Amino acid sequence: MPAPLNLKSFAQKQRHNKAKFNAYLESLLDAQPEQLDATVAAAAPKVWEVTDCLSCANCCKKMSPTFTSADIKRIASHLKMTPKAFKEKYLYQPPNDTDWMNRSQPCQFLNLNDNKCSIYEVRPADCAGFPHFDKFPTVDYMHVHQQNVAYCPATYNLVERLMDAIPEPK
Repeated sequence: MPAPLNLKSFAQKQRHNKAKFNAYLESLLDAQPEQLDATVAAAAPKVWEVTDCLSCANCCKKMSPTFTSADIKRIASHLKMTPKAFKEKYLYQPPNDTDWMNRSQPCQFLNLNDNKCSIYEVRPADCAGFPHFDKFPTVDYMHVHQQNVAYCPATYNLVERLMDAIPEPK
């Protein structure tokens, strides 16, 4: 089992390396190296060997998933609510946007005592796929990784592994 994460240490490392990581990810986006997808696919299992999500839960504490119509119907049904009542109680739509997002942070479904999701079996698809390492081509999701690296130690670790495997394109 992976060691628990030190979130203070992660936050400090992330702040220190933010510009370097973003520049590197931008360079990958621009260059689109042909080995990128294979490198991500090979690195992801190694990332999960050293990542304990339950000692972190930053994704639930500091980010919001996008709720699809299917997510809303499924979760509302699970909570024995109408989709309309679910949206009114838990979600909002940002101005000029069609996405539905959590009204509060941390996520209202996160148990802060153990970092477990109270609706895990019916959680939004965005949560189930987080941090989206299995979405290819990787360049199509680079903006997602650029956002996630600030919050997710697994994404941070993946980018470190990419930097070791693929030199920064010039």
